[in-house]
Amino acid sequence: MSLFHNLFSRAIRVTIPAVILLTASATVLADGHPLLDRFDTVNLVASTVPANGDINPYGVAVIPHSDGLLVRGNILVSNFNNAANQQGTGTTIVQVSPGGSVTLFAQIDASSLGSRCPGGVGLTTALVVLKRGWVIVGSLPTTDGTSATASAGCLIVLDSAGQVVETFMGGGINGPWDMTALDNEDQALLFVTNVLNGDVTQGAPHIVNQGTVLRLALAVPKSGTGSPTLVSTTEIGSGFAETADPNSLVIGPTGVGLGSDGTLYVADSVNNRIAAIQNAVARTTTANTGIDVSVGGALMDPLGLLVAPNGDVVTANGGDGNLVETTPQGAQVAVVTVETATGAGSLFGIALGNGERGLYFVDDGDNTLRVFTREKKSRH
Repeated sequence: MSLFHNLFSRAIRVTIPAVILLTASATVLADGHPLLDRFDTVNLVASTVPANGDINPYGVAVIPHSDGLLVRGNILVSNFNNAANQQGTGTTIVQVSPGGSVTLFAQIDASSLGSRCPGGVGLTTALVVLKRGWVIVGSLPTTDGTSATASAGCLIVLDSAGQVVETFMGGGINGPWDMTALDNEDQALLFVTNVLNGDVTQGAPHIVNQGTVLRLALAVPKSGTGSPTLVSTTEIGSGFAETADPNSLVIGPTGVGLGSDGTLYVADSVNNRIAAIQNAVARTTTANTGIDVSVGGALMDPLGLLVAPNGDVVTANGGDGNLVETTPQGAQVAVVTVETATGAGSLFGIALGNGERGLYFVDDGDNTLRVFTREKKSRH
Protein backbone atom coordinates (compact mmCIF):
# COMPACT_ATOMS: atom_id res chain seq x y z
CA MET A 1 0.00 0.00 0.00
CA SER A 2 1.45 3.39 -1.01
CA LEU A 3 2.29 6.20 1.41
CA PHE A 4 -0.36 8.32 -0.34
CA HIS A 5 -2.99 5.63 0.22
CA ASN A 6 -2.10 5.30 3.90
CA LEU A 7 -2.28 9.04 4.48
CA PHE A 8 -5.48 9.44 2.49
CA SER A 9 -7.19 6.56 4.29
CA ARG A 10 -6.36 8.15 7.65
CA ALA A 11 -7.61 11.53 6.45
CA ILE A 12 -10.89 9.99 5.27
CA ARG A 13 -11.57 8.36 8.62
CA VAL A 14 -11.21 11.74 10.30
CA THR A 15 -13.01 14.00 7.85
CA ILE A 16 -16.01 12.11 6.49
CA PRO A 17 -18.05 11.94 9.70
CA ALA A 18 -17.50 15.66 10.28
CA VAL A 19 -18.70 16.56 6.78
CA ILE A 20 -21.78 14.39 7.07
CA LEU A 21 -22.52 15.68 10.57
CA LEU A 22 -22.55 19.25 9.32
CA THR A 23 -24.98 18.30 6.56
CA ALA A 24 -27.19 16.33 8.91
CA SER A 25 -27.54 19.28 11.26
CA ALA A 26 -29.46 21.28 8.65
CA THR A 27 -33.04 22.17 9.56
CA VAL A 28 -34.36 20.16 6.63
CA LEU A 29 -33.58 17.02 8.66
CA ALA A 30 -34.96 18.20 11.98
CA ASP A 31 -38.28 16.35 11.76
CA GLY A 32 -36.67 12.96 11.13
CA HIS A 33 -39.01 12.20 8.21
CA PRO A 34 -37.88 10.38 5.05
CA LEU A 35 -36.27 12.60 2.44
CA LEU A 36 -38.93 11.73 -0.15
CA ASP A 37 -41.69 12.91 2.20
CA ARG A 38 -40.29 16.45 1.95
CA PHE A 39 -41.23 16.77 -1.72
CA ASP A 40 -44.61 16.64 -3.44
CA THR A 41 -44.28 17.89 -7.02
CA VAL A 42 -42.42 16.84 -10.16
CA ASN A 43 -41.42 19.73 -12.42
CA LEU A 44 -39.81 19.73 -15.83
CA VAL A 45 -36.41 21.43 -15.82
CA ALA A 46 -35.36 21.10 -19.47
CA SER A 47 -34.80 18.85 -22.46
CA THR A 48 -31.38 17.18 -22.34
CA VAL A 49 -31.06 16.79 -26.13
CA PRO A 50 -28.14 18.85 -27.51
CA ALA A 51 -27.71 20.12 -31.07
CA ASN A 52 -26.22 16.84 -32.32
CA GLY A 53 -29.37 14.97 -31.27
CA ASP A 54 -27.88 12.69 -28.57
CA ILE A 55 -30.59 11.08 -26.42
CA ASN A 56 -31.05 8.68 -23.51
CA PRO A 57 -29.76 10.79 -20.60
CA TYR A 58 -28.08 8.64 -17.96
CA GLY A 59 -25.70 10.40 -15.57
CA VAL A 60 -26.67 13.31 -13.31
CA ALA A 61 -24.25 15.36 -11.20
CA VAL A 62 -24.76 18.66 -9.37
CA ILE A 63 -21.84 21.10 -9.67
CA PRO A 64 -20.40 21.93 -6.20
CA HIS A 65 -18.32 25.02 -7.13
CA SER A 66 -18.10 27.43 -10.04
CA ASP A 67 -14.98 26.99 -12.17
CA GLY A 68 -14.50 27.73 -15.87
CA LEU A 69 -17.70 26.77 -17.66
CA LEU A 70 -19.05 25.04 -14.56
CA VAL A 71 -21.63 27.01 -12.55
CA ARG A 72 -22.34 26.09 -8.94
CA GLY A 73 -25.76 24.52 -8.50
CA ASN A 74 -26.17 23.68 -12.17
CA ILE A 75 -26.59 20.06 -13.22
CA LEU A 76 -24.50 18.05 -15.66
CA VAL A 77 -26.22 15.28 -17.65
CA SER A 78 -24.45 12.67 -19.80
CA ASN A 79 -26.11 11.11 -22.87
CA PHE A 80 -25.70 7.40 -23.67
CA ASN A 81 -27.30 7.18 -27.16
CA ASN A 82 -26.72 9.04 -30.39
CA ALA A 83 -29.43 10.67 -32.50
CA ALA A 84 -30.09 7.32 -34.21
CA ASN A 85 -30.88 5.85 -30.77
CA GLN A 86 -27.87 3.52 -30.78
CA GLN A 87 -26.84 2.71 -27.23
CA GLY A 88 -23.24 3.22 -26.18
CA THR A 89 -22.62 5.91 -28.79
CA GLY A 90 -23.59 9.13 -26.97
CA THR A 91 -20.76 11.67 -26.77
CA THR A 92 -22.24 14.73 -25.06
CA ILE A 93 -22.57 16.25 -21.59
CA VAL A 94 -25.01 19.12 -21.21
CA GLN A 95 -25.13 21.68 -18.39
CA VAL A 96 -28.60 22.62 -17.15
CA SER A 97 -29.45 25.45 -14.77
CA PRO A 98 -32.20 24.95 -12.17
CA GLY A 99 -34.17 27.52 -14.18
CA GLY A 100 -33.97 25.43 -17.34
CA SER A 101 -31.29 27.02 -19.51
CA VAL A 102 -29.18 24.44 -21.32
CA THR A 103 -25.65 24.68 -22.71
CA LEU A 104 -23.30 22.09 -24.18
CA PHE A 105 -20.51 21.40 -21.70
CA ALA A 106 -18.64 18.78 -23.73
CA GLN A 107 -18.83 16.82 -26.96
CA ILE A 108 -16.15 14.14 -26.89
CA ASP A 109 -14.61 13.09 -30.19
CA ALA A 110 -13.86 9.37 -29.97
CA SER A 111 -11.13 9.62 -32.59
CA SER A 112 -9.24 12.12 -30.44
CA LEU A 113 -8.91 9.51 -27.67
CA GLY A 114 -7.17 7.00 -29.92
CA SER A 115 -6.27 3.89 -27.93
CA ARG A 116 -6.81 5.63 -24.59
CA CYS A 117 -10.42 4.42 -24.32
CA PRO A 118 -10.95 0.90 -25.70
CA GLY A 119 -13.91 0.98 -28.08
CA GLY A 120 -14.50 4.73 -28.14
CA VAL A 121 -17.21 6.79 -26.44
CA GLY A 122 -20.62 5.93 -25.02
CA LEU A 123 -21.21 8.05 -21.92
CA THR A 124 -22.77 6.20 -18.99
CA THR A 125 -24.33 7.06 -15.62
CA ALA A 126 -20.83 7.21 -14.12
CA LEU A 127 -20.53 11.00 -13.77
CA VAL A 128 -18.97 13.09 -11.00
CA VAL A 129 -17.79 16.69 -10.62
CA LEU A 130 -14.91 17.28 -8.22
CA LYS A 131 -14.56 20.45 -6.14
CA ARG A 132 -11.52 21.58 -8.11
CA GLY A 133 -13.45 21.63 -11.36
CA TRP A 134 -12.58 18.25 -12.85
CA VAL A 135 -15.38 16.25 -14.46
CA ILE A 136 -15.03 12.47 -14.71
CA VAL A 137 -17.41 10.40 -16.83
CA GLY A 138 -17.60 6.72 -17.68
CA SER A 139 -17.63 5.33 -21.20
CA LEU A 140 -19.12 1.95 -22.19
CA PRO A 141 -18.94 2.14 -25.99
CA THR A 142 -20.52 0.10 -28.78
CA THR A 143 -20.19 0.36 -32.55
CA ASP A 144 -23.82 -0.41 -33.41
CA GLY A 145 -25.81 0.01 -30.20
CA THR A 146 -25.84 -3.69 -29.28
CA SER A 147 -24.16 -5.58 -26.45
CA ALA A 148 -22.38 -7.81 -28.98
CA THR A 149 -20.07 -4.91 -29.86
CA ALA A 150 -19.63 -3.47 -26.35
CA SER A 151 -16.06 -2.66 -25.35
CA ALA A 152 -14.29 -2.11 -22.04
CA GLY A 153 -14.27 1.68 -22.30
CA CYS A 154 -12.65 3.91 -19.70
CA LEU A 155 -13.12 6.86 -17.36
CA ILE A 156 -12.69 10.16 -19.19
CA VAL A 157 -11.34 13.20 -17.31
CA LEU A 158 -12.35 16.66 -18.52
CA ASP A 159 -11.26 20.08 -17.25
CA SER A 160 -13.69 22.85 -16.32
CA ALA A 161 -13.72 24.01 -19.95
CA GLY A 162 -15.08 20.64 -21.09
CA GLN A 163 -11.82 19.51 -22.70
CA VAL A 164 -10.52 15.95 -22.33
CA VAL A 165 -7.21 15.91 -20.46
CA GLU A 166 -6.72 12.19 -19.83
CA THR A 167 -8.39 8.81 -19.40
CA PHE A 168 -8.16 5.98 -16.89
CA MET A 169 -8.35 2.54 -18.48
CA GLY A 170 -7.51 -1.08 -17.70
CA GLY A 171 -6.73 -2.20 -14.17
CA GLY A 172 -10.20 -3.70 -13.81
CA ILE A 173 -12.10 -0.86 -15.50
CA ASN A 174 -14.42 -2.80 -17.80
CA GLY A 175 -17.73 -1.21 -18.68
CA PRO A 176 -17.87 1.56 -16.02
CA TRP A 177 -21.59 1.90 -15.37
CA ASP A 178 -22.01 4.23 -12.40
CA MET A 179 -19.80 6.08 -9.93
CA THR A 180 -19.67 8.19 -6.80
CA ALA A 181 -16.79 10.13 -5.29
CA LEU A 182 -15.34 11.01 -1.91
CA ASP A 183 -13.81 14.40 -2.64
CA ASN A 184 -11.14 15.76 -0.31
CA GLU A 185 -10.09 18.49 -2.78
CA ASP A 186 -6.42 17.53 -3.31
CA GLN A 187 -7.29 13.84 -3.06
CA ALA A 188 -10.34 11.88 -4.13
CA LEU A 189 -11.66 8.35 -4.12
CA LEU A 190 -13.84 7.13 -6.97
CA PHE A 191 -16.14 4.15 -6.45
CA VAL A 192 -16.99 2.62 -9.83
CA THR A 193 -19.26 -0.27 -10.82
CA ASN A 194 -18.24 -2.39 -13.84
CA VAL A 195 -20.65 -4.56 -15.85
CA LEU A 196 -18.71 -6.18 -18.73
CA ASN A 197 -16.63 -8.81 -16.95
CA GLY A 198 -16.96 -12.36 -18.26
CA ASP A 199 -19.07 -13.26 -21.29
CA VAL A 200 -21.91 -10.94 -20.34
CA THR A 201 -22.47 -9.89 -23.96
CA GLN A 202 -23.80 -13.38 -24.78
CA GLY A 203 -27.25 -12.00 -24.03
CA ALA A 204 -30.21 -12.61 -21.73
CA PRO A 205 -31.12 -14.80 -19.98
CA HIS A 206 -27.40 -15.53 -19.71
CA ILE A 207 -26.35 -14.17 -16.28
CA VAL A 208 -22.70 -13.83 -15.34
CA ASN A 209 -21.73 -13.26 -11.70
CA GLN A 210 -18.62 -11.20 -12.39
CA GLY A 211 -19.65 -7.56 -11.91
CA THR A 212 -17.24 -5.53 -9.79
CA VAL A 213 -16.87 -2.40 -7.70
CA LEU A 214 -13.50 -0.63 -7.87
CA ARG A 215 -12.05 2.08 -5.64
CA LEU A 216 -9.70 4.44 -7.45
CA ALA A 217 -7.48 6.78 -5.43
CA LEU A 218 -6.60 10.04 -7.19
CA ALA A 219 -4.22 12.89 -6.51
CA VAL A 220 -6.10 16.04 -7.59
CA PRO A 221 -4.22 19.26 -8.47
CA LYS A 222 -5.77 22.68 -8.74
CA SER A 223 -7.16 23.60 -12.14
CA GLY A 224 -4.41 24.79 -14.47
CA THR A 225 -1.61 23.04 -12.57
CA GLY A 226 -1.84 19.58 -14.10
CA SER A 227 -4.50 16.90 -14.17
CA PRO A 228 -5.69 14.24 -11.71
CA THR A 229 -3.36 11.28 -11.32
CA LEU A 230 -4.46 7.71 -10.66
CA VAL A 231 -2.49 6.47 -7.64
CA SER A 232 -4.05 3.08 -6.95
CA THR A 233 -6.95 0.80 -7.86
CA THR A 234 -8.55 -1.68 -5.44
CA GLU A 235 -11.33 -4.16 -6.11
CA ILE A 236 -13.69 -3.87 -3.13
CA GLY A 237 -16.70 -5.71 -4.57
CA SER A 238 -17.02 -8.69 -6.91
CA GLY A 239 -19.38 -11.42 -8.09
CA PHE A 240 -22.33 -9.12 -8.88
CA ALA A 241 -24.83 -10.42 -11.42
CA GLU A 242 -24.71 -9.00 -14.96
CA THR A 243 -26.65 -9.75 -18.12
CA ALA A 244 -27.03 -8.27 -21.58
CA ASP A 245 -30.39 -6.67 -22.29
CA PRO A 246 -31.68 -5.26 -25.59
CA ASN A 247 -33.45 -2.36 -23.86
CA SER A 248 -30.72 -1.34 -21.41
CA LEU A 249 -27.68 -2.84 -23.22
CA VAL A 250 -26.44 -4.31 -19.92
CA ILE A 251 -28.05 -4.85 -16.52
CA GLY A 252 -25.65 -5.13 -13.59
CA PRO A 253 -24.44 -3.34 -10.46
CA THR A 254 -25.33 0.29 -11.05
CA GLY A 255 -25.85 3.14 -8.57
CA VAL A 256 -23.42 3.64 -5.70
CA GLY A 257 -23.51 5.95 -2.70
CA LEU A 258 -21.23 6.42 0.31
CA GLY A 259 -22.62 6.55 3.84
CA SER A 260 -21.21 8.59 6.73
CA ASP A 261 -19.59 5.51 8.28
CA GLY A 262 -17.71 4.57 5.10
CA THR A 263 -20.26 2.00 3.96
CA LEU A 264 -20.78 1.91 0.20
CA TYR A 265 -24.31 1.08 -0.94
CA VAL A 266 -24.71 -0.62 -4.33
CA ALA A 267 -27.84 -1.06 -6.46
CA ASP A 268 -27.72 -4.75 -7.43
CA SER A 269 -30.14 -4.40 -10.32
CA VAL A 270 -30.42 -8.01 -11.49
CA ASN A 271 -31.32 -9.22 -7.99
CA ASN A 272 -33.63 -6.29 -7.02
CA ARG A 273 -31.34 -5.66 -4.10
CA ILE A 274 -29.47 -2.95 -2.24
CA ALA A 275 -26.12 -4.25 -1.03
CA ALA A 276 -23.67 -2.75 1.46
CA ILE A 277 -19.87 -2.93 1.24
CA GLN A 278 -18.54 -2.13 4.67
CA ASN A 279 -15.34 -0.14 5.27
CA ALA A 280 -15.30 0.76 1.57
CA VAL A 281 -12.91 3.67 1.99
CA ALA A 282 -10.07 1.65 3.51
CA ARG A 283 -10.58 -2.07 2.86
CA THR A 284 -7.86 -3.82 0.86
CA THR A 285 -9.83 -6.92 -0.17
CA THR A 286 -13.11 -7.58 -1.92
CA ALA A 287 -16.31 -7.81 0.10
CA ASN A 288 -17.70 -9.97 -2.71
CA THR A 289 -21.35 -8.95 -3.18
CA GLY A 290 -21.56 -7.30 0.23
CA ILE A 291 -24.36 -7.80 2.70
CA ASP A 292 -28.09 -7.52 2.06
CA VAL A 293 -29.68 -4.23 3.07
CA SER A 294 -33.00 -4.68 1.32
CA VAL A 295 -34.26 -7.21 -1.23
CA GLY A 296 -37.47 -7.06 -3.26
CA GLY A 297 -40.46 -5.22 -1.86
CA ALA A 298 -40.83 -1.95 -3.75
CA LEU A 299 -37.44 -2.38 -5.40
CA MET A 300 -37.83 -3.12 -9.10
CA ASP A 301 -34.52 -3.07 -10.97
CA PRO A 302 -32.88 -0.33 -8.84
CA LEU A 303 -30.54 1.79 -10.96
CA GLY A 304 -29.72 5.32 -9.77
CA LEU A 305 -28.77 5.58 -6.09
CA LEU A 306 -27.88 8.29 -3.60
CA VAL A 307 -27.38 8.48 0.15
CA ALA A 308 -29.61 11.18 1.62
CA PRO A 309 -28.42 13.55 4.36
CA ASN A 310 -30.46 11.54 6.88
CA GLY A 311 -28.46 8.41 5.97
CA ASP A 312 -31.25 6.71 4.03
CA VAL A 313 -30.64 5.21 0.60
CA VAL A 314 -32.77 6.51 -2.28
CA THR A 315 -32.97 4.43 -5.46
CA ALA A 316 -34.61 4.93 -8.84
CA ASN A 317 -36.39 1.90 -10.26
CA GLY A 318 -35.72 0.87 -13.85
CA GLY A 319 -38.75 -1.43 -13.74
CA ASP A 320 -41.31 1.28 -13.00
CA GLY A 321 -41.46 5.03 -12.42
CA ASN A 322 -40.81 4.94 -8.67
CA LEU A 323 -38.23 6.28 -6.26
CA VAL A 324 -37.74 4.13 -3.15
CA GLU A 325 -36.21 5.26 0.15
CA THR A 326 -34.64 2.60 2.36
CA THR A 327 -33.05 2.96 5.79
CA PRO A 328 -29.58 1.48 6.44
CA GLN A 329 -31.41 -1.17 8.48
CA GLY A 330 -33.41 -2.22 5.41
CA ALA A 331 -36.84 -0.70 6.03
CA GLN A 332 -38.44 0.73 2.89
CA VAL A 333 -39.91 3.90 4.39
CA ALA A 334 -41.11 5.78 1.30
CA VAL A 335 -42.15 4.96 -2.26
CA VAL A 336 -43.05 7.77 -4.66
CA THR A 337 -44.10 7.62 -8.30
CA VAL A 338 -42.32 10.39 -10.22
CA GLU A 339 -42.73 9.14 -13.81
CA THR A 340 -46.10 8.06 -15.18
CA ALA A 341 -45.92 8.72 -18.93
CA THR A 342 -43.76 5.72 -19.81
CA GLY A 343 -42.99 4.18 -16.39
CA ALA A 344 -40.66 1.24 -16.87
CA GLY A 345 -37.26 2.06 -18.29
CA SER A 346 -37.43 5.83 -17.87
CA LEU A 347 -35.50 6.45 -14.64
CA PHE A 348 -31.74 6.23 -14.29
CA GLY A 349 -29.39 8.81 -12.72
CA ILE A 350 -30.46 10.83 -9.65
CA ALA A 351 -28.79 13.59 -7.62
CA LEU A 352 -29.76 15.83 -4.72
CA GLY A 353 -29.73 19.56 -5.42
CA ASN A 354 -27.65 22.00 -3.40
CA GLY A 355 -29.35 22.73 -0.10
CA GLU A 356 -31.53 19.61 -0.49
CA ARG A 357 -34.12 21.75 -2.28
CA GLY A 358 -35.03 19.02 -4.72
CA LEU A 359 -34.05 15.68 -6.18
CA TYR A 360 -33.02 15.79 -9.84
CA PHE A 361 -33.59 12.81 -12.11
CA VAL A 362 -33.39 12.08 -15.81
CA ASP A 363 -36.44 10.81 -17.69
CA ASP A 364 -35.30 8.61 -20.55
CA GLY A 365 -38.88 8.34 -21.81
CA ASP A 366 -38.82 11.89 -23.18
CA ASN A 367 -35.13 12.84 -22.77
CA THR A 368 -35.59 15.43 -20.05
CA LEU A 369 -34.22 16.45 -16.69
CA ARG A 370 -36.86 16.78 -14.00
CA VAL A 371 -36.88 17.73 -10.34
CA PHE A 372 -38.92 16.29 -7.49
CA THR A 373 -39.46 19.30 -5.27
CA ARG A 374 -41.88 21.08 -2.97
CA GLU A 375 -44.57 23.38 -4.29
CA LYS A 376 -43.81 27.00 -3.51
CA LYS A 377 -47.32 27.66 -2.26
CA SER A 378 -46.87 25.04 0.48
CA ARG A 379 -43.59 26.41 1.78
CA HIS A 380 -43.51 28.29 5.06
